[in-house]
Amino acid sequence: MIITIDGPAGAGKSSIARRVANELGFEFLDTGAMYRAVTWGAMQRQIAWDDVDALVDFADAACLVWQDDCIYLDDQDISEEIRAPQVTRHIRHLADPPRIRERITAQQRRIATGRDIVTEGRDQGTEVFPDAHCKIFLTASPEERARRRQQQLAQNGQVMSVEEILAAQNQRDLEDRMRPVGRLRAAADAIVLQTDGMTPDEVRQEVLRLVRKCLDASATNSTSDDPIA
Repeated sequence: MIITIDGPAGAGKSSIARRVANELGFEFLDTGAMYRAVTWGAMQRQIAWDDVDALVDFADAACLVWQDDCIYLDDQDISEEIRAPQVTRHIRHLADPPRIRERITAQQRRIATGRDIVTEGRDQGTEVFPDAHCKIFLTASPEERARRRQQQLAQNGQVMSVEEILAAQNQRDLEDRMRPVGRLRAAADAIVLQTDGMTPDEVRQEVLRLVRKCLDASATNSTSDDPIA
């Protein structure tokens, strides 16, 4: 069973998805880690970033495994390595080209097959898992997301004004909405949850309520479709 949580940057998707997965007894699929893993692998093999054909071939052939919140590439646990700053700087080379995204999307579907998964991103419910049992689009106003990001940075000892964060965030939102593949949008059958004024725990509780309502409806539909003996 697949549950997708999409939304713009700064909406709190990752933390909410992890907590929801834990409370439901589902696995959390970190799709960002998959992109990072392929980026790291391409760096190790010294594939040129402008050699799209080679990057496509590598993304297609890479042996990716997601297990116990860890990402493996060719049987090597690289969960720590993929967080390196140089991976962050180069991930766009794998995340932006449509042909490469198609290959990593196929990897995500393969990994999720037969598993109870909560996954998050910007295109999980629209392109990666269009037949997901439950789709949530988690969002908030740009100003609210910028304030939350400022608080998060402050907790880590980093100081940025809300105006600086908002400008960068608005640019990213625009780029995400304009992408030829994997663009930011809510699926037609997604439940849109506007979280302005809500605490993280209130968001978690509401997402759980919506997901359980979806799961109950799915179970009811499955039962009603069973042939009568």
